[in-house]
Amino acid sequence: MRVVSLVPSLTEAVAVTAPGRLVGATDWCTHPAGLAAVRVGGTKNPDVAAILALRPDLVVANEEENREPDLAALREAGVEVLVTEIRTLDAAFEELERVLAVACGRPRPRWLDEAEAAWAALPPPRAPRRAVVPIWRRPWMVLGHDTFAGDLLSRLGVDNVYADHPERYPRIPLDALNAAGADLVVLPDEPYRFTADDGPEAFPALPSALVDGRFLTWYGPSLVRAPAALRAALR
Repeated sequence: MRVVSLVPSLTEAVAVTAPGRLVGATDWCTHPAGLAAVRVGGTKNPDVAAILALRPDLVVANEEENREPDLAALREAGVEVLVTEIRTLDAAFEELERVLAVACGRPRPRWLDEAEAAWAALPPPRAPRRAVVPIWRRPWMVLGHDTFAGDLLSRLGVDNVYADHPERYPRIPLDALNAAGADLVVLPDEPYRFTADDGPEAFPALPSALVDGRFLTWYGPSLVRAPAALRAALR
């Protein structure tokens, strides 16, 4: 099986579970370190010709990260495309098992069991805190409804202020974010790289939690360490 992955999380999952199966990955696929797969462009602008030149048996994708016209072009060229939909932790576990069974043909990996156990072992959250969760600035964009990251935060006792917004990633003016009644602001380092010097100053009345975006938004082997890492950052 020759596999091309257009999703960084799934790239890591396939590469860790079945080394040697992955022949192509995007420029944004940074894990595991030293990945030798051919780079085929970005998640939003993959080089379809380069993918076809790799003669893949399967391309793995995601309905949020990848564009349908690119996936349609691959299908029209005769390539099988497996598209995942992951908006909750439970869906992540289900889709990972599906991808790995198809792409790797291997028994369920141990890391997936460890990830499920790590999240199941979380203590019940205390009184929830309300948070705004920016993912971009200039313009300011935040987590809205029905997002994977929002589901993870809710399991850690953090309620997204904009969880009921009709958009999944709404643009909200900064003054509205500061007036939203939040208890804290959660600032991941991807897709926008928020840092101690770039982000917290925009929310002078709120405590800021700087979190590793990989633990908040990736669904793969990182889910094993994510509960502990995110709990520590949110404290």
